[in-house]
Amino acid sequence: RRTVEMAKVTPLIKTKPVKKKTNKFFRHQSNRFKRVPESWRKPKGIDGRVRRRFRGNIRMPNIGYGSNKKTKDILPNGFYKFRVSNVADLELLLLHNRKYCAEIAHNVSTRKRKEIVLRAEQLNIRVTNAFAKLTAEEDE
Repeated sequence: RRTVEMAKVTPLIKTKPVKKKTNKFFRHQSNRFKRVPESWRKPKGIDGRVRRRFRGNIRMPNIGYGSNKKTKDILPNGFYKFRVSNVADLELLLLHNRKYCAEIAHNVSTRKRKEIVLRAEQLNIRVTNAFAKLTAEEDE
């Protein structure tokens, strides 16, 4: 069905990122009032229970929830992401194809995407969104 087979590149070191907290931090009282959006804002009131970290209240984000530096930006496939806008950007990954994978930028046309995917196949570079923006007629 698809003419281009994606490169079967494996990362040099496959480490699984460990997340300390996977659910989001919600803003205090966002569940009580529709006018208070869910996006996190630090409570600044003088009597705020959340700001004063009373037991039983929602947790505030702090540096302790940060990820391990070694696995911070690693994708689940074991690679770091590198955004590519044209074929020339792929040449930067020539010697780093076991550490970085290419991700085609969202504003790249279908014609340029095909060129990027073909060149990535030649350079043995993994592309995360290789088959995005392909219509049914072009795919056949």
